[in-house]
Amino acid sequence: MDAAELRVFASVAELGSMNRAAAALHTVQSNVTARIKELEAEIGHPLFKRTSRGVALTAAGRRLLPYATRAIRLLEDACKAVRDDGVPSGGLTIGCLETAAAMRLSSVLTQFAASYPAVDLSLKSGTSCELIEQVLQGTVDGAFVCGPVRHPDLEAEPFFCEELVILTTPTCLDADLALQKSDLRIVVLRAGCSYRLKLEAYLAQSGVVGVRILEFGTLEAVLACVAAGLGVTLLPAALIGPVCKSGRVRTHALPDGQGLVETVFVRRRDTHATSALRAFLNLARPSSIQIAAE
Repeated sequence: MDAAELRVFASVAELGSMNRAAAALHTVQSNVTARIKELEAEIGHPLFKRTSRGVALTAAGRRLLPYATRAIRLLEDACKAVRDDGVPSGGLTIGCLETAAAMRLSSVLTQFAASYPAVDLSLKSGTSCELIEQVLQGTVDGAFVCGPVRHPDLEAEPFFCEELVILTTPTCLDADLALQKSDLRIVVLRAGCSYRLKLEAYLAQSGVVGVRILEFGTLEAVLACVAAGLGVTLLPAALIGPVCKSGRVRTHALPDGQGLVETVFVRRRDTHATSALRAFLNLARPSSIQIAAE
């Protein structure tokens, strides 16, 4: 089997259709079908079975897929390593929590773009769960997520420490009393958000169960709902400083340092750290940001 056959196989497996795989690979269906037949003949087992919607992996195909994915990733990484002459260039995709991007990376992005114009930088936001999965799949070069992260395939470097605070309406003087209300509602981002998970864990630890959940897609919507008295939330204190100064919400510290969380940068251990990635991380490290600010 060769790399081209494995790429065709992985594409058909992902898309579930010879036609869709052909379109994605910019070829014709007959070429895709021929490649799959050659691979099946070499292995001695059928890799796909026909379904009403296209094709699905056989048991043999499911066993082959993780090896094919690893082989493709290794070959792509080898090309990156060979082409990397030490001068930052090419594509770089960084995953980031929306809060981290807003609080910590805006100046870094500006400085990086000015210093390394040959790099095509892309920033993808998401929850910690989503971003970690994207790092594992190789769709991003690395990501800033809420720590701690312990995974055998990932290395994690601490970058920032944040203090999470409970947000309520300005008239709420005691967060503990607010959290004990029978009609308590929490205003949160979608499932997988690390701050949502920490709020739910804190409530469970405090014996608060059965709360109603108001879920929104943006931080602006979350803050607006808290200010309107629809519920409480948990967010980094540094993020909502201007909102607090305006008097729209009140912050409440969590006891015993429970609000302290670390933002870490995660990347696959088995991939080449390109010059572009190393340059970006050098700028993003807190000491570099402080020096730039001074």
